[in-house]
Amino acid sequence: MPGHGKPILRDGPTGDWLGTFLGHKGAVWSAMLNADTSRAVTASADYTAKVWNAFTGQELVSLPHNHIVKSADFADDDVTVITGSQDKAVRIFDITRPDQPSTFATHSAPVRSVKWSRHKNVVISAGDDKRINVFDLRAPNAVKTLEISDSISNISLTGDGRILSCASGKRVVVWDVDAFRVVKDIAMDYEVSVAAVNPQRTRVVTGGKSDLLIRSCEFESGKELEVHKGHHGPVHDACFSPDGEIYATGSEDGTVRLWQSNPGSAYGLWQLRKI
Repeated sequence: MPGHGKPILRDGPTGDWLGTFLGHKGAVWSAMLNADTSRAVTASADYTAKVWNAFTGQELVSLPHNHIVKSADFADDDVTVITGSQDKAVRIFDITRPDQPSTFATHSAPVRSVKWSRHKNVVISAGDDKRINVFDLRAPNAVKTLEISDSISNISLTGDGRILSCASGKRVVVWDVDAFRVVKDIAMDYEVSVAAVNPQRTRVVTGGKSDLLIRSCEFESGKELEVHKGHHGPVHDACFSPDGEIYATGSEDGTVRLWQSNPGSAYGLWQLRKI
């Protein structure tokens, strides 16, 4: 997606192309759907985030920034958009008033990722300053700061917003969002580019920063269960389906790949292939 600046929407069960969002004039770094999949938000190197009608592809609003926008997400009300930018700021937009964002200057380096936790109703941001900040939409300062010893490559939330994972150096650190206490700190023997935990809290998947391999590990022990080849460029994101049956990985090679949590089972695309 970063390469051509044209976010693509595909059908989950079949992988079929549904449409392309046209309007960005730079690389697109992030794309998210809202809870009912009626809207999409994208973050771009053209100094904008854009909100789209996911059914028609129509651009609903363009949210101006002062620098490259690396990440964007929806809050629960679908009119509030959170963005993280290269100018070190997290912004909160009411898309009915796109020229009046609230700005949170909580990082001392560019913001790499922003997430909205539906469970706690808080914003979680990760920066190149090795910090993860947590704050309430009503508070101008971070209400919690998580310090990381190595550079942060990626953060991820489970679908219910209860578990936060972070890929940092050769570690995967996992927090319980209720108390923001570390529930798992897994040491790897390779640099990790992404990490995601499944909804059942039994698996964690990772992307290797240099070898480009996708690994599936036991959550409790960190034991490696499966290793997958396929990507030919750095892997920047990973996430599980709501039921945990599949997980997706997105790469700089221009592909999103889907992997089965239980290889060989009849599910989605794999079920269709057997018909």
